[in-house]
Amino acid sequence: MTGLLVAGHGSADPDGAAQFRQFVERVAGRLAGDGVPVAGGFIELSPPPIRDAVAGLVTAGAARIAAVPLMLVAAGHAKGDIPAALHRERQRHPGLEFVYGRPIGPHPAVLAVLQDRLSTVDIDSDTVVLLVGRGSTDPDANGEVAKVARLLAETTGVAGVEYGFVSLAPPGVPAALERCRLLGAHRIVVLPYFLFTGVLPRRVAEQARRWAAGQPSPTVSSAGVIGDCDELAGVVVERYREALAGDLRMNCDTCVYRIPLPGYRHLVGAAQIPHDHPHDHAHGHRHLPLSVAPRDVP
Repeated sequence: MTGLLVAGHGSADPDGAAQFRQFVERVAGRLAGDGVPVAGGFIELSPPPIRDAVAGLVTAGAARIAAVPLMLVAAGHAKGDIPAALHRERQRHPGLEFVYGRPIGPHPAVLAVLQDRLSTVDIDSDTVVLLVGRGSTDPDANGEVAKVARLLAETTGVAGVEYGFVSLAPPGVPAALERCRLLGAHRIVVLPYFLFTGVLPRRVAEQARRWAAGQPSPTVSSAGVIGDCDELAGVVVERYREALAGDLRMNCDTCVYRIPLPGYRHLVGAAQIPHDHPHDHAHGHRHLPLSVAPRDVP
């Protein structure tokens, strides 16, 4: 039996963590007819931790676990922290097999949900959408947000779609809104590219409100996050089945740990140092470096 582990980051916002747990129940309902045990766990900030979720799957009879990172883009958490957590669970449960699925990514179902969230604020052909992602020090992850913005622009009847980030990468929310204004926008809808509510989505909305309060125009409104929905659950089930079939199709073409991108060549093949979890004594080292094999590196 192969159980499904939905691996999330965790949130300091209780509402966001609760939405994740509710979503895991939705996914479990979709796989109940196949007898697949499903559990969700976090790498930090919120209960339950991944170790408890894995223990629950083992108790339910799983001898193999397919882990799906519930992340919109593949950044440090999906590339380093979750794999490190799974490595610890291999040490904790000798003989337990793991397969690792890919993140959610720019899936058509997610694009459809984003369009639905936009429809709640009455967009039209004169609207400029500002898609706001979390932001990362990984250029590959930031590039995925830009890709989603362009896909929305190609598939949604709006004047244009710009993008920005709430942390770690430019442009920030105020700078991105100013760019929309300078491009001639008369109406802007801020679309948070987040799975669930939390500290950062609330910050996006607050920064947008503050910027708009100091501007006579354009008008600014905000749409909701993706949230707990059937479309997202369907993508997770798809990622689970891909992992079972060995059909992973990871995006390695612009991964800084495998490809020598200009300005990031020093990271090729670098060991991943995940979050330190001093409370977890599954291993005898403070850190658990994970090596990433370069691909096509001269």
